[in-house]
Amino acid sequence: MPKPTVAIVGRPNVGKSTLFNKIIGERRSIVEDTPGVTRDRIYAEAEWCGKKFLLIDTGGIEPKSEDTILKQMRNQAEIAIATANVIVFMCDVRAGLVADDRDIAIMLKKSGKPIIPIINKVDRVGELPYEFYEFYELGFEREPIAVSSLHGTGSGDLLDAILEECDFPDDTADDEGVINVAVIGKPNAGKSSIINRMCAEERVIVSDVAGTTRDAVDTRVENEYGVYNFIDTAGIRRQAKVEDRIEKFSVIRANMAVERADVCLLMIDAGDGVTEQDERIAGLAHEAGKACIIVINKWDSIDKDNSTTNSYNKKVRTALSYMPYAPIIYVSALTGQRVMGIYELINKVYEQSRKRISTGTLNDLLNDATTRVQPPSDKGRRLKIYYMTQTSVAPPTFVIFCNSEELFHFSYRRYIENCLRDAFGFEGTPIRIIIRQKGDDSTRA
Repeated sequence: MPKPTVAIVGRPNVGKSTLFNKIIGERRSIVEDTPGVTRDRIYAEAEWCGKKFLLIDTGGIEPKSEDTILKQMRNQAEIAIATANVIVFMCDVRAGLVADDRDIAIMLKKSGKPIIPIINKVDRVGELPYEFYEFYELGFEREPIAVSSLHGTGSGDLLDAILEECDFPDDTADDEGVINVAVIGKPNAGKSSIINRMCAEERVIVSDVAGTTRDAVDTRVENEYGVYNFIDTAGIRRQAKVEDRIEKFSVIRANMAVERADVCLLMIDAGDGVTEQDERIAGLAHEAGKACIIVINKWDSIDKDNSTTNSYNKKVRTALSYMPYAPIIYVSALTGQRVMGIYELINKVYEQSRKRISTGTLNDLLNDATTRVQPPSDKGRRLKIYYMTQTSVAPPTFVIFCNSEELFHFSYRRYIENCLRDAFGFEGTPIRIIIRQKGDDSTRA
């Protein structure tokens, strides 16, 4: 039995994201005093009194708006309502009871789900404003709960109500074997489209307007390949173009998504090729030591002959020369061409990034490598390598002990890395080699 799911819904700018962040204890959703900032569903695990549940922050519902983005936001909220076990309906006491609140209430009642009405922005403890009592007109079975998402007051009463409405599984242990996959790339490269295709449903908003996704959106998928948590990130623009304050938050979220990912899918628009911005974004994953797959999207739009793929491969490898380990796959999110093949690559690079090699095996390789290519020397002094050991995974990290860090030239470090890859694979993951001089406790990557 999965963890129960709780969705927070309401009109735009009533404080849903602030409450979401307060409950989960971190700034996962963007908070900005601008209607429509949260456009997609944002997921996070929450815990209260030892019980865990999945909390969803949704974009604001505009019941009668015909704006394209607002209609999609409404659609995303409706999906969240359909998948939730319990719905928290937030209203704004300062705005009072408005027509949209009534329309949303009617929609929620039709869902047949337990509804917990909460009235936000009641900031004065112990004193309910006259406007609070207007919300009894909505006619829910539960009485409205006064909360302040900013200060956290009333959140305990809300969480108690959530626990009363939820059915919890007997075993609430965390799921094991879930692979976190961050989908990164510049705006409009097809990140949301590829997730929708891989999930076989519209889980994130897709639009041909660059910058539609602003938050990092989590989408959980379980299929014959395994269990995955896809993180759809806002497209990362060039720093000089990041002017809007909300978009600056989006860039931060994308960087945070890379940090908490196990595998990164670098989405590249086949028509644009690898741009400078793609190189910078790829560098984020490389520097963070994340396993990475290069996904060339919109391959169906390219005129091809027998040499097209080889030629494109060379261009990609030249532009991203610092990550030759990353496999390349050519797909079309529009047609679904080779999209499901991404799952097999995710599993492969994930396993490679967590591969461990015994110290004995490593030193057998090291002895063979130093026999074939002698360590460098300088002014009659030769580099002596004593032994090598693996200290961690994700990324695989190796420490080599030697007599002189200065003599361990970059070219010989690269030679040792190539020997490791030839012998053990490590496809899709960067390798870190730390040189430690005998008697020196300091390390340098």
